[in-house]
Amino acid sequence: MTPHTEPTPATPATATAAGTARRRVLVFRELPEDQLRRLQDAHDVIVANPRVPAQRAAFDAALADADGMIGSSYPVDDAMLARAPRLQVISSVSVGVDNYPLTALQSRGITLCHTPGVLTETTADTIFGLVIAASRRMVELANLVRDGHWTKNIGEDHFGWDVHGKTLGIVGFGRIGQAVARRAALGFGMPVLYHARRPVDLGEQAPELAGRATYAAFDDLLAGADIVALVLPLSAATAGMIGPAQFARMRPGAIFINGARGGLVQEDALLQALDSGHLRAAGLDVFATEPLPLDSPLRTHPRVTALPHIGSATVETRHAMATLATTNLLDALAGRTPQAVYRSGRA
Repeated sequence: MTPHTEPTPATPATATAAGTARRRVLVFRELPEDQLRRLQDAHDVIVANPRVPAQRAAFDAALADADGMIGSSYPVDDAMLARAPRLQVISSVSVGVDNYPLTALQSRGITLCHTPGVLTETTADTIFGLVIAASRRMVELANLVRDGHWTKNIGEDHFGWDVHGKTLGIVGFGRIGQAVARRAALGFGMPVLYHARRPVDLGEQAPELAGRATYAAFDDLLAGADIVALVLPLSAATAGMIGPAQFARMRPGAIFINGARGGLVQEDALLQALDSGHLRAAGLDVFATEPLPLDSPLRTHPRVTALPHIGSATVETRHAMATLATTNLLDALAGRTPQAVYRSGRA
């Protein structure tokens, strides 16, 4: 796909053959070719990725006439919205919406769409993969082989720790949290504790987990789990929620997993818990600053398994996300109810 695609000559009010008015659409992160064509068939499209210096001016200019926007992983703030007076809908190719000013969108009546559901199983795979990798020190030991340091049978100083049978604490118990719980409880015989804003009716929502997953108060989960995994959105209420006090409540030798958002964790406190030996290991797919800065101690910490935010990064899932986001945008601009409109507290 060629970036900075100019729109076809038409005004936003020009009608298509089907009678739907053509609108101006700003694509701010590249889409698969088939989904871009769906948009171009119905609307006048500009592709301008503001992360690319050569495309930033085109992005800024396109805001003034944009009726719809589609993309991901770029912060949209109040000032940007003020430069987009015609904007009706933003379709995010993501589940998380922490890059968007929710209050400003609501006050302007701008619809925000996202892509829940299609990435649930893939993200749960990644999170549980981190559980296994951190517990069994897989990346560390793979590097031992790669770097030519495996010269004899490994000893206790390289042993990992069992996953099966350990208690997994899941903070956040929506679609992804429940999918992680299924992998743990049904696949590895792990007792599961979970914390959410309210207990989940497992009999109705996840009957396969009835009797296998137990609601726990937040502090009780931290104290009772061998492995603690974060699977919840970032918001004003959850930012920095895991800090010194929370790490101190975890069991000595606990393993910490974050597959949600880096901003949930006070990273200095995580480093202190690792360096003191209170935490055995951490598996992280997300960080407060991404990409992870080269000077971050987390990048090379011997107790950290770090991934480059790959939770949903498979060919199949990313295409499914783009397809849903495109459908959401087309529906919204046509006056239909999109499949996945973001509503606060529901992911």
